[in-house]
Amino acid sequence: MSRTRRPANNCSPSRRLRHSSTRVAPTPSLPRKRGRVREAALALISPVCPEALARAAGLLQAGRLVAFPTETVYGLGGDATNERAVAEIFAAKGRPSFNPLIVHVGGLAEAEALAIFDDRARRVVAKFWPGPLTLVLPRRADSGLSLLASAGLHTVAIRTPAHEVAQALLRETGRPIAAPSANRSGRVSPTKAAHVFEEIGDRIDLILDGGRTPVGLESTVLDLSSGTPALLRPGGVTSEQLTELLGPIAAPAAGQPKSPGMLASHYATSLPLRLEATAARNVEALLAFGPDAPPGFAEVLWLSRSGDLAEAAANLFAMLRALDRPPFTGIAVMPIPEHGLGRAINDRLRRAAAPR
Repeated sequence: MSRTRRPANNCSPSRRLRHSSTRVAPTPSLPRKRGRVREAALALISPVCPEALARAAGLLQAGRLVAFPTETVYGLGGDATNERAVAEIFAAKGRPSFNPLIVHVGGLAEAEALAIFDDRARRVVAKFWPGPLTLVLPRRADSGLSLLASAGLHTVAIRTPAHEVAQALLRETGRPIAAPSANRSGRVSPTKAAHVFEEIGDRIDLILDGGRTPVGLESTVLDLSSGTPALLRPGGVTSEQLTELLGPIAAPAAGQPKSPGMLASHYATSLPLRLEATAARNVEALLAFGPDAPPGFAEVLWLSRSGDLAEAAANLFAMLRALDRPPFTGIAVMPIPEHGLGRAINDRLRRAAAPR
């Protein structure tokens, strides 16, 4: 949909919110294109300051859509108690209605008003919240949450983000925020404000620019709605960490997805993606991991030269976007170890490479 906007960038440098330790929120990260595209980005992307947060909260309270940074990726936020706003999220993304959304809250007290927590869930929250972990729990009958946000299920996917901008927006809005990744459904998730603009800039009302997201992969999703914990999606909290706390973790059961990130094809690039690459083909670009890359690729970007999985996770989506263009015929990816964060990286790569 097309929207009329007033300029978003009305924050003076002295008023910009500090985030990611002591760094001041930057001037908006704009697309490289010039002319009308750049002007449109200036009207939509705002650095983070009290005025921008107040405007974003007002938009959310009015049932409009706002993109904002979390520690994982940028989220496309709407009031989780407003059925129309949640429907707008699905429409903006082109997302199938059977795919639930994650509801973001400020902390455990807010979460317990929406979902039923048992002792396991409280132990997990005590260790990993705020942070990149989503819990799927039974939804309270009196939660007031949009039923569409849960895709008609009796559960809710819920988390507390560990990002100053996300927390400030939740406080200012005073409501739970439903927020999937701020990109078209099935596409690569955004880790910068400019990525959001390129994906859905004509479908939302404001983008809060908090800089690059530090984790770079979506949250882990853990299902605690039944007797056996199940890992629905690997992410920033590893399966090893969860097993140490809870014991054995099951694989997800077949059936309707209980959380985002469970569709076979997801996080897709426009160019074909080839995994476990050890040699060049045609005019491919390469995502390298480790100190050495095979010769013959048209361009090489390093997820991590040192073999650091956290660095690789943080770089993954931005580098996939950077290589997803002509003149390359495809993107090859070197092998990634299948442990710790490597499991989450490989999960995203396998889904991105799946048939569409």
